[in-house]
Amino acid sequence: MSDIRVIALRGMPLFDASSDIAAEVIAAVHRGGEALQPGDVVVLAQKIVSKNEGRLVASGSVAPRDEARRIAGETGREAGLVELILQESSELLRTTPAAIIARHRTGHVLANAGIDASNVEGGDSGTVLLWPQDPDASARRVRADIAERSGVRPAVVIADSMGRAWRIGTVGTAIGCAGLTVVEDMRGTGQDLFGRVLQATQIAIADSVAALATVAMGEGNEGTPAALVRGVGAWVTDEDGEGAASGLRPVSQDMFR
Repeated sequence: MSDIRVIALRGMPLFDASSDIAAEVIAAVHRGGEALQPGDVVVLAQKIVSKNEGRLVASGSVAPRDEARRIAGETGREAGLVELILQESSELLRTTPAAIIARHRTGHVLANAGIDASNVEGGDSGTVLLWPQDPDASARRVRADIAERSGVRPAVVIADSMGRAWRIGTVGTAIGCAGLTVVEDMRGTGQDLFGRVLQATQIAIADSVAALATVAMGEGNEGTPAALVRGVGAWVTDEDGEGAASGLRPVSQDMFR
């Protein structure tokens, strides 16, 4: 395997519904003295995709139902925000003042259904950003757009930061994916150093790439919402694949219920 390299794509603008993500990615790659290559992976921060898809909402404009009002009273949150969390979730797993842990309608489990106000214009006054409607479809769209404009078809990962059970801190995680192996299943095929056949090893490739890129992009005021990951071409595929959702553990296998 070749060395892995991560290149933060700098100089990108603030994104909105009129932005062309593919064009901005290609321009940033060239600005950094690089050119897209087969086997590359473009990792995009979820926020620029959501902004591009118009997923901004003023929480104060949302009419809360009784359930939202009840949870808001128990957790100290604004009722309109809780209503948005309910709308974006298939179920709420835990509601506390620290966080509302939700199973997002896409199947991902995370705090507040991924709804966030950081790095959002108007966040101080109640404007929040929702996840893309279908993150895997968004990744496929951006991949096709980049290929059409550049002639190269890199894999595309949409990443957001998530917490993990029993761990402090967040890690960049793939919520949308096109053209990259999501999970490499080595059970029954791979071997360890002593020739023992691997029985349980499944490697979260897309999440690992997302985490690597997120460290390079930063999560504060760095202004680098995209990165190019090079050296993982062994997992880049011609087909778009089943997407990040294919790496979710089925609810029937939930170990924490």
